[in-house]
This record gives sequence, C-alpha cells and structure tokens, in this order.
Amino acid sequence: MREWLFISDLHLDPERPEIIHLFERFVDEVAIHAERLYILGDFLEYWLGDDDKATGLEEVFQSLRKLSDAGVDVFYMAGNRDFLVGDTLAKKCGFKIIDEPFIETINNQTVLLMHGDSLCTDDTEYQQFRSVVRDKAWQQQILARPLLEREQIARSMRLQSEYANSEKDFDIMDVNQDAVVHSMQENNASLLIHGHTHRPATHEFKVKAKPVKRMVLSDWHNKGSYIRISKNNEAELISFS
Repeated sequence: MREWLFISDLHLDPERPEIIHLFERFVDEVAIHAERLYILGDFLEYWLGDDDKATGLEEVFQSLRKLSDAGVDVFYMAGNRDFLVGDTLAKKCGFKIIDEPFIETINNQTVLLMHGDSLCTDDTEYQQFRSVVRDKAWQQQILARPLLEREQIARSMRLQSEYANSEKDFDIMDVNQDAVVHSMQENNASLLIHGHTHRPATHEFKVKAKPVKRMVLSDWHNKGSYIRISKNNEAELISFS
C-alpha cells in the first residue's frame, strides 16, 4: 500500500538506548513498507556537525540507510536541536534535506510540513535565539570551531534553554493560532503537520470558511508516535510502543 509517514522529536541519544531500539523496530516493522518517510526535526537530541564522532548512533544511521536502500524516500527537516545536520550525513544515511516550510501534494491536498518552532511566536525570547542559530553565517562560524569547543557550546546552550523554559508559562511555548492561520493561508494548505511542542493532537478549524486541520506529532518518550497517510485515506496519528 502507498503510504506517507511523518515523525519528529525522537531526540535520539545514546543515553536513551531504549528509544533508539524503538526507532529501529519502527523502521523494521512500519517504515520499511512506506513509500516516503518525513522526519520533521529534532530527530537527534543534538548534532555538532557532520564531523561529530556520533558515538552510539551508528545503528540509527544504518537504519536510515536500510530504508533508503529498500527504496523508501527519506526526507529530513532540521529542528531546534539538530540544525547542523549537513550533506555528509545525508549522503551517508541516504536522506534528502528539506527546508522549512515544505509543501507536498498528497491525495490531491496541499500538505504543509514544519518543525513547528517558528509558529511559537508568543515566545519572543526563543524566536530571537532561533533567528541566531538558523542563520547560515552563524552556523558556519560554529562549524569552523574545534569539535570539543562545539561540545562545550552545545552543553551550555542546552542548560540555558532548560532554565529558560522552566521559568516560562507553559502556554507561551505553544504555537500561536494567528501564526498557524497565516502559514496555512500563505501556502494554501488544507493540512499542517508539525512537531516541536510535544502536544500530540488533531485540531480542526476553518481558514476563510475552508475546513483545515493541524496535526501535531508527539515526542518519543515512553513510546513512539507517527502520522500515516495512505492512498485515499485521511491522515491518522498513531502511537507506537
């Protein structure tokens, strides 16, 4: 059966081997039968550049290559943790890097794919941070530094982020509905799929009297989550454990 699958926010980390094993099962039992797999950001807990030693992640990359070798088209969108993934890793794993936002036509409907963090416009502090780390010139400056220095920078940034988030109202870190409507109007989309917020749900509303949907992927914590669209079928949010 022709299927399109969507995942995000796995935050794969050698310190969480159970989630790595869960992803490997997902590849072998679900994704291997799909036509396409879209990874919508924060697939990795962090990535320091394609010269990263990637200790403990080799099996993950082999699983992605297995999909590619089996004829599954794999697409990779950066999140707020893995925005330094580059062409070298893409070639090794057999995926194609896509920019955000990304538009697909599936079952004759326009589907808008995003990581989702750009929609959290109420969190102005985070948006300022995002504008810096997504800047290509800034990224090149970081990648030019020694790997050990990048590790120290990444560790410091994660600690600062955790502290900042602990001080914020939970709702301020969710998407802004006006930003959602604007993005869907701008791209003439009837379905928006994103992650980032870790609030899995399907939201139905109208844009200029047209019924639309916003589907939010879950993070992979105790179990996995993916969205599946089959030929002539509605998109469905599925748990995987």
